[in-house]
Amino acid sequence: MSFHHAVVWTDHHTAQVLEFDAEQVQASHVQAHKHPTAQHGSGVRAEHEFFADVCAALDSIQQVLITGSHTAIADFRHYADKHRPQTAARIAGYEVVDHPSQNQLVALARAYFLKPGETAATRATK
Repeated sequence: MSFHHAVVWTDHHTAQVLEFDAEQVQASHVQAHKHPTAQHGSGVRAEHEFFADVCAALDSIQQVLITGSHTAIADFRHYADKHRPQTAARIAGYEVVDHPSQNQLVALARAYFLKPGETAATRATK
């Protein structure tokens, strides 16, 4: 099934991707690679690989809300703007949140993507 909206909660090691519509939610997880290397800048390289995997998980989504700590979403935004402009263009916004539940994330995103003048009640009747 193809969804048009998603919300992502991320830190620097894991991301929860929740694709959704008015009735359904499909969850997936992205984990950072755990391959140690002695190469200079390996921490940055591992972070870039992780953020690339998150971007790949969003390839079919039209609008995305990115959530997480200020630092995590700032680093993700920088990566997406610089390395994945096609993904960055589909990111509707960034919200700093702590550790919400899956239901809290979906509720936040549904409210975020409401059309002007639309309410959750009118959306449910469509």
